Amino acid sequence: MAVGPAPPSRQGREQPSLADIVTAYPVATLVVDPDNRIANANVRAETLLNMARSAIVGSDITRTIRMADVQGRFDIWHTDKPLSAYDVQVHAGRTAAMEVDLMVAPIPDHEGWRVVSIHVQSEAQKIAQRRTAGGTRSAMGAAAILAHEIKNPLSGIRGAAQLLESENDAGASTLTQLICNEVDRIAALIDRMQDFTTDRPLTCGPENIYPLIDRAARLASAGFGQNIKITKRYDPSLPFAIINDDALVQVMINLLKNAAEALEGVEKPQVRIVTAFRHGVSVMMGSGKGNAVLPIEILVIDNGPGVPENIRDHLFNPFITGKRDGQGLGLALVDKLVRDMNGFVQHMRDDDAGETTFRILLPMGMG
Repeated sequence: MAVGPAPPSRQGREQPSLADIVTAYPVATLVVDPDNRIANANVRAETLLNMARSAIVGSDITRTIRMADVQGRFDIWHTDKPLSAYDVQVHAGRTAAMEVDLMVAPIPDHEGWRVVSIHVQSEAQKIAQRRTAGGTRSAMGAAAILAHEIKNPLSGIRGAAQLLESENDAGASTLTQLICNEVDRIAALIDRMQDFTTDRPLTCGPENIYPLIDRAARLASAGFGQNIKITKRYDPSLPFAIINDDALVQVMINLLKNAAEALEGVEKPQVRIVTAFRHGVSVMMGSGKGNAVLPIEILVIDNGPGVPENIRDHLFNPFITGKRDGQGLGLALVDKLVRDMNGFVQHMRDDDAGETTFRILLPMGMG
């Protein structure tokens, strides 16, 4: 792919070319042509592969980055879609086998050309594809022990709400019905938590996510988020997602509560809920399962100070929290429920914008 000289900038200095940018990029980066030949490699790639650039350029990407998963090799090197492969085992260049994240991005207006970045320190440790299930199971085991004690007062709360509703107060009726619905949902969730250690699959089907997001936002605004401005920006053309209703409501409540707690002391606390359809977003599932296509995106964005840097890599692990009185189970449960729906959850921090984002990706259903 030929890259011509860039026009001079307004300051009279020559703008960097694409080749210059690739060379300076602080992550091992390869430019691959439509025939799967490596057309360019930066210094970080030379170091990672333990090969000179002259040996890398012109080589076949499928031989230079050899996938341990045969199915994964086809998924990654023979697709024209953006692809993220997390925690994959590769034999790279002249180095020993290693675990990496691979990001493949097509170059717009250049059919078949791609940029491949190789991240040695796995980003999947920072997001939802955690495979250390022991800690999660211990947390859920503790939750199961508490379940019996929690369900008893729930039944009393429901009974009290029904008595209030029988007084025929039209204004109270909506709120008491909300209490009954939430008690039923929490009771069902506790039942579910009691067998989290069994890996029993969630019952999922194609559903409209918007009533469920709205329900979680209403609950937040009526309780822990009543002093926070919650705004929503929805993609009106979004198709149904394959989800479990109660699980998605719980995920959204946990994320909104997490945001509300992070916004304590912030002068103008705000939370944005944004949805979008992301064409071509795929995640490598591993274990020979190939790709998961997850185009349904839900973002929960807050303008709080963010998660302490020392726990960001372990944010979704149980009992990890930056809050003085927190238990560290809310995000662990988010991770568990999203994975049970065959989805993906990711934490991102933009210090320049002063925003923290939790990103959920879900499979698409028909509807």
